Amino acid sequence: METSTFPIVLVGAGNLATNLGCALSRAGFPILQVYSRSQESASALAGRLGCEATTNPEKLTADAELYIVALKDSALETLLPEMLRGREERFWVHTAGSIPLNIWERVPGVKRYGVLYPMQTFSKARLVDFRSIPILLEANAPAQMNLLKEVASTLSDNVREVSSRQRRAIHMAAVFACNFTNHCYALAEKLLAAEGLPFEILLPLIDETARKVHTLPPKEAQTGPAIRYDENVIQKHLDALSAEPKMQTLYRLLSQSIHEAAREKLKGKK
Repeated sequence: METSTFPIVLVGAGNLATNLGCALSRAGFPILQVYSRSQESASALAGRLGCEATTNPEKLTADAELYIVALKDSALETLLPEMLRGREERFWVHTAGSIPLNIWERVPGVKRYGVLYPMQTFSKARLVDFRSIPILLEANAPAQMNLLKEVASTLSDNVREVSSRQRRAIHMAAVFACNFTNHCYALAEKLLAAEGLPFEILLPLIDETARKVHTLPPKEAQTGPAIRYDENVIQKHLDALSAEPKMQTLYRLLSQSIHEAAREKLKGKK
């Protein structure tokens, strides 16, 4: 059965909005308009999607069926009344991991609202394949949930209905698994660059570490000096980081956390 399509407005033109807008357009949904506070960003994405660009939230068209808001949290809260004024009857969703469903209730008269949260890391310069991306949904009524499932299923084979509390937990877990991990990559690159070494030397290790957790629980996949608390190795590393006190502190805290997790695991086996 073919999915019926309908017009959509994108409120936002950043990394997520770019990837989501392009994916929806490829799936046959007409994008009517792109909003961004930056004319450059709005025009760039609108140009890719063949639609109108605007930087004025009050100039959003009222002709779309679905309005997808992909803004940073503070901007969403600030712009909410302006965006919805005169468009309260339309279906509104946001894409944030940490904002609850009930934020829409701050605007009187809004009847149809929800959340469409694609759980992935996005960049404008790299469009991703949505088919395996978890798309997490929440809505204020069954009719809205059914419509969101219909839209999300055209993009992904991994569509789930979750609560605001569950989505917040998923978002926090994603920060640890992605954002913090990527920051550690950046720190590793800095250490290597200081010795004239390329970051690429770590790529086989990074790839194998990621592959392992497809078949092993992360606790079982953990290796390295911290898990056995090899004080000799750890102290040498800490000494070598004396000129980088923040990295030194991070190294110590992570090593302690890894070792404590290993001890808890051993206790659980007794």
